[in-house]
Amino acid sequence: MLPPTKKTLQFLPPPLPPSTESSSSSVRASESREQSAGEMATIAVPTPVPSPAADAETLRNAVQGWGTDEKALVEILGRRTAAQRAEIRRAYASLYKESLLARLHGELSGHFQKAMVLLATEPAERDAKLAREALGRRRGDDRDAWMLIETSCAAAPDHLVAVRRAYRSLHGSSLEEDVAACPAFQEPLRKLLVSLVRSYRCGEESVDMDVARLEAAQLAEAIRRKKQPHGGEVVRIVSTRSKPQLAATLRCYKEQHGSDIEEDMKQYSSSQFARMLKIAVWCLTSPEKHFAEVIRYSILGLGTDEDALTRAIVSRADIDMKMIKQEYRVRFKTTVTDDVVGDTSGYYMEILLALVGKE
Repeated sequence: MLPPTKKTLQFLPPPLPPSTESSSSSVRASESREQSAGEMATIAVPTPVPSPAADAETLRNAVQGWGTDEKALVEILGRRTAAQRAEIRRAYASLYKESLLARLHGELSGHFQKAMVLLATEPAERDAKLAREALGRRRGDDRDAWMLIETSCAAAPDHLVAVRRAYRSLHGSSLEEDVAACPAFQEPLRKLLVSLVRSYRCGEESVDMDVARLEAAQLAEAIRRKKQPHGGEVVRIVSTRSKPQLAATLRCYKEQHGSDIEEDMKQYSSSQFARMLKIAVWCLTSPEKHFAEVIRYSILGLGTDEDALTRAIVSRADIDMKMIKQEYRVRFKTTVTDDVVGDTSGYYMEILLALVGKE
């Protein structure tokens, strides 16, 4: 159980910068990223696509009887988009009067079970459940903070709103209240996480370059001169500005000081807060960098962090796994596929490879 809170946090939309000057290059970059999101997915949908009812029937046959046909489960759920999986869930419930998620949970086991259940779960509900798990572990380590930052920063603003709604529906409390009440996260990290999960970033594409230059200077003042990346201005800027506006600010920062903000955060602070602030910046501006790092981290070392590996691949296969694979190859001189094959096995490996796609 998460500790009760004494005070309700009130969600207020962040103030928007005045749009007095437009940065056409930043707009084009943002539009390009949005337009390429579908193109960067790695879900290999067959042609023609069977109807949801036909897929539901195949899944039903795969989980009935003495044994489970895991190959059929991988072939269907691993080769359908999130929207198609939602239609299959509804068709399955309508035809067989039971939950597909409950059936998968009861028929499967281990890491394969978790991957398939997460894959079949509606994305907002999935992230709400994962956020609850991260808070419930009460470790307060980087991995638990990752989950909250990914949900807050690596998806569209409407997705975070849907996650908050699903979280309240599932757990009877608000996500921001539970983050604020979680004793595992200490200040100033807790303040950053609360600000991120309660934010709503306007989808406005216009950029105010005067604001970008001003806020780049404010970031530099906090990080380079005062060596306080946890300052209030830093949290405000990172947790409220639209992605195009923040991207412009970070470009101004580099132009003014000759280094990326994440390089300076690493140089001037080794705190957990600074590490998580860097992750937030990555998730907001270049999420492929973060998720490539998560996959690599989950595979390196004596044991595999299957939870992190599963979350990264399941959550990004519909979005930008192609970009993640490119980043992974450049940075680590190997492929996601080779590392997954080398560190996993069985049907768990098969579903991950289906989602990663060909390399």
